[in-house]
Amino acid sequence: MKTFYVTTPIYYLNGDPHIGHTYTTVAADTMARYKKLRGYDVKFLTGSDEHGQKVERAAAEAGVTPQEFVDGLAATFKEIWQIMDCEYDFYQRTTSPAHVSSIKKIFKKLYDQGDIYKGSYEGLYCTPCETFYTDKQLEDGNCPDCKRPVSKISEECYFFRMSKYQDQLIKHFDENPDFLLPLSRRNEMLNNFIKPGLEDLCVSRTSFKWGIPVDFDPGHVIYVWIDALPNYATALGFCSDDDSDYKKYWPADLHLMAKEIVRFHAIIWPCILFALGEPLPKQVFGHGWLQYEGKKMGKSLGNAICPKALVAKYGVDAIRYFLLREFTFGPDGNFTQAALVNRYNADLANDLGNLLSRTVGMIDKYFGGVLPDLSESTDFDGDLIQTAKTMLGKVEANMDKLAFSDALNEIWNVIRRTNKYIDETAPWVLAKDESKRAQLATVLYNLVEVLRIVSIVIAPVMPNTPAIIREQLNITSGTEWENAGDFGLSPRVVKVTKGAAAFPRFEKE
Repeated sequence: MKTFYVTTPIYYLNGDPHIGHTYTTVAADTMARYKKLRGYDVKFLTGSDEHGQKVERAAAEAGVTPQEFVDGLAATFKEIWQIMDCEYDFYQRTTSPAHVSSIKKIFKKLYDQGDIYKGSYEGLYCTPCETFYTDKQLEDGNCPDCKRPVSKISEECYFFRMSKYQDQLIKHFDENPDFLLPLSRRNEMLNNFIKPGLEDLCVSRTSFKWGIPVDFDPGHVIYVWIDALPNYATALGFCSDDDSDYKKYWPADLHLMAKEIVRFHAIIWPCILFALGEPLPKQVFGHGWLQYEGKKMGKSLGNAICPKALVAKYGVDAIRYFLLREFTFGPDGNFTQAALVNRYNADLANDLGNLLSRTVGMIDKYFGGVLPDLSESTDFDGDLIQTAKTMLGKVEANMDKLAFSDALNEIWNVIRRTNKYIDETAPWVLAKDESKRAQLATVLYNLVEVLRIVSIVIAPVMPNTPAIIREQLNITSGTEWENAGDFGLSPRVVKVTKGAAAFPRFEKE
């Protein structure tokens, strides 16, 4: 059986998760669900990056220990992923004993082989981003990522010989054009960071204590790059007594993240793996930001949108659908409440929800809730059936390249075509003519079949909606992924059960 290992970043615990975190995690969960439906043995990782100066300071301000501080935030993240129906296999915490043990071994291995050496650092540092910068990398004297002021610091530290692996990294980029996507991210990393020259990297700190101690030099704690980045491997048991999962699932098939941390995952992490003699992930994908009214979203900016409140109002499947349908996965997207309501009403309430309620309602009205085994074709059947049967390949092609919006658009093309088919065949007219009863049954059966197919292909994005469709149409078979390419698998006799509207309309606010 083929394996598939997909990861989100382990999110830094400096506040509650917002819709931007949710965007990445829902995308990863969707890919995990999709691959499972395709028959893969899938593992999905998310987690929390819990060490560092920011955590130490925030915990002191809150009057709790750093461990107590991160325990509370980790629980909040887990709650949000449960609300969003994100079914991860690993929740990796960098404070876990297993991870700490493995990181110590990794640090010592790199030190023993000469890839880590002791020195001192004097330069520019952004505390919120926990990142060192050169003068050239600053924007108007500020951090290029969060735009805050940086500080000059000087301290003794250990360095990782990242410059040693520059040529090897360029070669990997050249030989693996899909290693980093979208193409804009690849060009940015190569032209702005790698080819101008990689500098050795500070990988320990002495100015704070909340971190994994360097065993052979207790005044130092291991800094974020050697602590957090290897979590993708340590979660699978790398450098532990049981590395069976690592041997089975590594290298990762897909690292998903927002664009601001691509540099760490496409440059620093590969160089660490080169030094360890381990294979690189097959693909790193850095999607754009979800902006709010044209501005980057974040807690510090006061415009972070809480996914919990959105789910409480619109339902989890609607929010998952909106995130992956409204925005092309790659560029920045602009989140607005109006766009959410418009997409919800147009696609979910009017198109899919209305198709389901009309189908159930007409079977109930014209055949007493039980569609009989009658069949006579109409002039409009062929085009509908062909459109539905050819959808699966188009959906798969788009899902395989993370074109979630395009994949969903292919599904909605079929839904919209089916609603048009209802207008073309006019079941309410057929119902008035007893001699057209078999045609009426055929039309309604075709509606059931389209909904059966739709219930399969929407499952990765909308995990709860398939059950709603199937319960109302009594669909109990023909629900495997490959069945979405066939038409006519539903029993000819269909007994329906009327239910509440799957997606009731919302008025604009």
